[in-house]
Amino acid sequence: MMKKLFITALMFAASVGLAKAQTAQKQIVEEGGTGPFKSEVVGDASCPGFTVYRPQNLKEIVAKQGTLPVIVYANGACFNNNVEMRLLLSEVASYGYVAAAIGPYDEADVMAQWRGVLKAAYPETKGEVVMANGEKILPMTPEERKAQQEQQAKQREEAQKKAKKNKKQAAPAGPAFSTYPKMLLEVLDWLIDQNATAGSEYYHCLNLDHVAAMGQSCGGAQVLGVAHDPRIKTCVMLNSGIGDMEMMGTTKENLKNLHTPMFYMIGGPGDIAYANAQKDYERIADNIPVVMLNSKDGHSGTYYEKHGGNYAKAVVKWLDWQLKGKVGQSALFLDDEYLKMKFPEWQGVRKNF
Repeated sequence: MMKKLFITALMFAASVGLAKAQTAQKQIVEEGGTGPFKSEVVGDASCPGFTVYRPQNLKEIVAKQGTLPVIVYANGACFNNNVEMRLLLSEVASYGYVAAAIGPYDEADVMAQWRGVLKAAYPETKGEVVMANGEKILPMTPEERKAQQEQQAKQREEAQKKAKKNKKQAAPAGPAFSTYPKMLLEVLDWLIDQNATAGSEYYHCLNLDHVAAMGQSCGGAQVLGVAHDPRIKTCVMLNSGIGDMEMMGTTKENLKNLHTPMFYMIGGPGDIAYANAQKDYERIADNIPVVMLNSKDGHSGTYYEKHGGNYAKAVVKWLDWQLKGKVGQSALFLDDEYLKMKFPEWQGVRKNF
């Protein structure tokens, strides 16, 4: 009997050990960002479905500065890959945040993947874009955009002709979403466990009273799907809004469950999320503080620019204010003159402050 108990105890100890955070892969993006705590991107063996963006030398920093606030992040298009936001998340982490993003660790070069998307997605008002690798890219000219539209129209026409020839041919199914809103809470649970587990890389490193949920585009719908959770203290909606849509099980009804300050960062009328975000803003209850900033960057924000561009700067200021209590950072969101001085082309609205 004693032998059986001993073996059981060993098995239990082994399972606990396996549950501890274990860095399996690591890389540094853009020299670790511009913040005071150089960041790193981590793939963890005990949490393979997620990527963690955190300051380097985490325990040393916590010993000097105290525990760090947490961000859980959901991707645009609800992809199971966070490479599109790698520059922004790395930059935010360098200011003293631990961000867990949906999607496994990926060594992919974000610039190589998104160069073509960038040229097509940025509006004409954006002008020249300097990517993180120093490459300069101009948005499509009117002639290029017209040629693209003509090519797309030709492709649609050819597809319709082909479908008529074979009426039995089924329309190709769109890619199924491989992520879901609850994943944000699942990774938050993992972080809570790691913070409480002696020997974990995150043991007593996280300030779990200060948690933000953040998502871009479809990822914003996932944020709204879990925003009711009392552990979440603020939400950041990037190029996102639910409007009258239903996405990821989320509808405008979820706006009634909000209980924390909300920040919408939208790319102006050229952003496909613009109209939905305006509806959200009007529908959010009068007891929920909400700020909406609009730039002229379209749906792609400034995510491919060095260190995530101006969107990263705005996100850091919001999180510093909401999660670290740095009241001075609130000027961008509450002072129209300050907003005009820092970002002349941006417009901002707010309510319930």
